[in-house]
Amino acid sequence: MPNIFGSKVVIRTMTEKDLSKVASVFTEAYDKADIGERWTYDASYSLINYWFLKQPDLCFVAIVENKIVGGFVAGIKPWWDGNHLIDGEIFVDPAYQTCGIGPKLSKIMYQTALEKYKITNISFITFSRNNFPLRWWRKLGFGIETHLILIDADPKEVLKKLL
Repeated sequence: MPNIFGSKVVIRTMTEKDLSKVASVFTEAYDKADIGERWTYDASYSLINYWFLKQPDLCFVAIVENKIVGGFVAGIKPWWDGNHLIDGEIFVDPAYQTCGIGPKLSKIMYQTALEKYKITNISFITFSRNNFPLRWWRKLGFGIETHLILIDADPKEVLKKLL
């Protein structure tokens, strides 16, 4: 782990020029986490670009010594009780994890969403079987069990059953 003591962590909104590097950091972070998702650079780039095009004001990067080392992207969804911050993806270069970058990115994301969009809720999905990142989310106050469950399916299987 690099020693960032004395180095300033800068959090700023993402630019189009950042997309390639951010996609690389995202891919590396997920590869290292080994949570069962196999992100390629192209898939990562598509996801980051999707959020950048959809909600550029809620795409943030963390920079240490002119190097992008993390990011946080999310979106706003109007709901019955106000705007919700949804589908967030926070990621930090494995070499910079546990250096306090995740909380810095989170603080900027939540403050911006609260001030600009008056969010009433934050709804993200994480892995229930993995200690990381679930333990980190719970430490921040996430983990309130709701009546909602995530359901997903293979579209081909669903279509077969609808025929």
